[in-house]
Amino acid sequence: MASAEQQRRCTLIRQPDGTYRLTFEQAPIPKPAEHEVLVRVRAVSLNRRDVYVLHGQYPMPPRPSLVPLSDGAGEVVSVGTEVTRFKAGDRVAALFFQRWLEGRPDAETHSSALGGQLDGMLSQYVCLSEEGLVGVPQGYSYEEASTLPCAAVTAWNGLVTRGRMQRGDNVLILGTGGVSIFGLQFAAAAGARPIVTSSSDEKLAHAKTLGAAATINYRKTSEWSKAVHTATGGLGAHQVLEVGGAGTLAQSIASLAPGGHIALIGGLAGFGGDIPAMALLHANATASGIYVGSRAHFEQMNAFIERHRIRPVIDRVYELDETDAAYRRIEAGEHLGKVVIRL
Repeated sequence: MASAEQQRRCTLIRQPDGTYRLTFEQAPIPKPAEHEVLVRVRAVSLNRRDVYVLHGQYPMPPRPSLVPLSDGAGEVVSVGTEVTRFKAGDRVAALFFQRWLEGRPDAETHSSALGGQLDGMLSQYVCLSEEGLVGVPQGYSYEEASTLPCAAVTAWNGLVTRGRMQRGDNVLILGTGGVSIFGLQFAAAAGARPIVTSSSDEKLAHAKTLGAAATINYRKTSEWSKAVHTATGGLGAHQVLEVGGAGTLAQSIASLAPGGHIALIGGLAGFGGDIPAMALLHANATASGIYVGSRAHFEQMNAFIERHRIRPVIDRVYELDETDAAYRRIEAGEHLGKVVIRL
């Protein structure tokens, strides 16, 4: 840092074509207001959403500049005069939606997303509302804690909160990115039967070490929905963690068991596409749109993580000056688990 009053942070600058340029700058260290907490951010992690934001492909109002990334963890440096939830020295992670605390999201939830309509976590210091933070699981490093706010909460909400996953459920996990690996770990810990797809035999082998009961290489098995039924004795998947989008949705629905649930999350294989309503009706299935989750979901997940001693799978840790390389790794889809930047 240039002085005790300055910090280093990353900023995205909007270009005439609607994309953003990644830059670094010196900025003042903020001071917390009455109900705010000043956090020294120690690590952040990337999600596919961050690549979409960089390329101007994410559905949000354009901003001339923004601090990127929703996911980060660090230590509390100081607190405002009215803060009661945290004290200096506490280890915390930020909520993706700063104002979604419990219950259903409301009309203002989307406008409280970090790294989008609000400045995000790729900054050495941030001031956040005391309501927009949670404590981190016991024994977690800052790098591990930084992986939780988006990917882990999304997987938890899709499988547990909305899907009501049960012991013995067949759980179809698409891919081996951040959300998918957390879904695999949660399913295995809950006594369910995870089935993982990937185009990489190496990644599928790793998935087996994390508890995958069956694996499918979708490059070698184009009609992988049939392989799901084969792997489940003809029954199909009770839960599907659908991170693909338009390119995978039809086969994901075809993979469902009667009465199954599909959690609609991402667009790795393209956004849009039609939902085959008759296929859902025929299977007596349900579909849920999942957009991360609330603070209550985060805290429930953390309790489960501690109880089952789940540790995040970190693909690679970069330094702040290597931020470009971290983005490129996510965009290339080379990672397994989470990509982290240490600040």
